Amino acid sequence: MQDFQEDEKKNHDRIMLVEDDTTITHVLKRQLERGGYEVFDTVDFEHVMEAFAGWKPDLVLMDLTLPFFNGYYWCSEIRKVSDVPIIVISSAGDDMNLVMAINMGADDFLAKPFGMEVVVAKIQAVLRRSYAFVSEKALCCVGNVTLDLTEAVLHYKEKELKLSGNEFGILKILMKNPKRPVSREELMRSLWESEHFIDDNTLTVNVTRLRKKLEEIGLCEFIKTRKGIGYQIREEQVR
Repeated sequence: MQDFQEDEKKNHDRIMLVEDDTTITHVLKRQLERGGYEVFDTVDFEHVMEAFAGWKPDLVLMDLTLPFFNGYYWCSEIRKVSDVPIIVISSAGDDMNLVMAINMGADDFLAKPFGMEVVVAKIQAVLRRSYAFVSEKALCCVGNVTLDLTEAVLHYKEKELKLSGNEFGILKILMKNPKRPVSREELMRSLWESEHFIDDNTLTVNVTRLRKKLEEIGLCEFIKTRKGIGYQIREEQVR
């Protein structure tokens, strides 16, 4: 992991680090604190939720291989009580780990070994897309589907769907451009600032998870794939 320069402007975002490799923990904590983050490193891996409740972080960096319970378990436990963004860390950076982590509620994925510039870029992007919508005061409507840009909640008929940062970002872009297909590259640039820092499968898994949640409230095929182009809101919902 490479060093990075200290930011002049302190951001004071609180990061909870759940990593049992003391070397990685030491380097991440030191470098992130130099960048202005407040970092709490977990020492009791049997009671992660108690530490989470007490520290109230703005973001969690979660290793997948941990004592007692793995990172998948803790992701699902956190999701029961909070929508705080989670970035999972794993030395097994294959598609199955990515799919499982995101299905358990993770927002992004870091494969070991990684450079600090990648860690910081992902943290900044996840925090930005998870909390930026708070300042927006508007509704985005497509047909009988309404996206609340203040609360990051989708309304359809009598049902509502609370969205994660990734899900909100994807729907906001697509619903603001209902008449045209949005390319995968455009979505990735908007969500993660640069395609360079992410695996293309990350977007696919996020869209798949979002489609499943939409189907659960009766919105089937609301997001359709435009083969070789990207994604677009289904025309029937635009009318």
